[in-house]
Amino acid sequence: MKVHLPVREAILKRRTYEAPAEGRSDKLRLDFNENTAGCSPAVRRALAALSAKQLAMYPEYEAPTKRLARYFRVRPQELLLTNGGDDALRVFFDTFVEPRTVVLICEPTFPMYRYYAEIYGARLSVLRYGSEMEFPLEGVIAALRHKTRVLFIANPNNPTGTLLQQNELRKILRAATHTAVVMDEAYAEFSGFSAVPWIRKYPQLFVARTFSKVAGLAALRLGAVIACEKSLAFVRRAMPPFPVNLAALVAAQAALNDRATMRRYVSAVKRLRAWFAAELEKLDVKTYPSAGNFLLANFGPNGPALFQKLEKQGILLRERSKDIGPGFVRITIGTQTEMRLLLKTIRKEWKAPV
Repeated sequence: MKVHLPVREAILKRRTYEAPAEGRSDKLRLDFNENTAGCSPAVRRALAALSAKQLAMYPEYEAPTKRLARYFRVRPQELLLTNGGDDALRVFFDTFVEPRTVVLICEPTFPMYRYYAEIYGARLSVLRYGSEMEFPLEGVIAALRHKTRVLFIANPNNPTGTLLQQNELRKILRAATHTAVVMDEAYAEFSGFSAVPWIRKYPQLFVARTFSKVAGLAALRLGAVIACEKSLAFVRRAMPPFPVNLAALVAAQAALNDRATMRRYVSAVKRLRAWFAAELEKLDVKTYPSAGNFLLANFGPNGPALFQKLEKQGILLRERSKDIGPGFVRITIGTQTEMRLLLKTIRKEWKAPV
């Protein structure tokens, strides 16, 4: 019997998204911008307190949404919870993007924007960050004249660390009269800026957030979309009735009840990020200003060989040679012990170009 599956053309044309390799648990994981310090102890206590009956029931969202809305300083009607940050991005394709309509992105950036655009059959309009990883503001404003469906901006941008300035964002929003502008703020807590307070002034503005980074809940998958109530109502129409699991809701509330742990983590990241960048500069390795929990560095043509040596010793970094240039790498800012070990190993293995 011959079977022919009616697979969509967009799926046939694209490659499967390459997630991080398995078998990472016993290694130094500085490749995926995870919170290597771990979540608050309060999260583990809250999860342990869940009863068998609670786990057997479908979750309710009203009370958790009210509590999480207070954290973001918005009304519950302005907050939509999702199954992780990736799902917070997918909903914009479900809501605004039809086959062959245009999605605007600026690369290098988070690959999920391109991933979703390809599987939804959208046309990608791609601009590039500059040689010093500066945001292509004029190009974006020009592209918005063509009324693209959605503009995705990671702010701070992953992997460059670039932070869009407030005056730049205002210019974009004023130009985006026919475009949904999605600010992906996965790393907002490390940058000191969020566009969330702007949602009532700009109905085309949507802010995507995640609890994976600062709260250390990547394994539980909880994200959020924040927008003015009227605009968010359209996105709600594309959501299933039970998008988020109970464990994620309980963990997030526990994490937010222990803000001190999150503040300590952010403070440590900022301190270690500056220190590590300075140490790399001493080795003649170029780094770029970062507003996230990571650092982009350029080790030049000898970089790929170094990254392979580090991987063989159980130290994982996120090489970006293919999409930025040979020797580029994104380094997660881990704990002080982890960063000192990484620096020690780099000093031992690194041979700067003559």
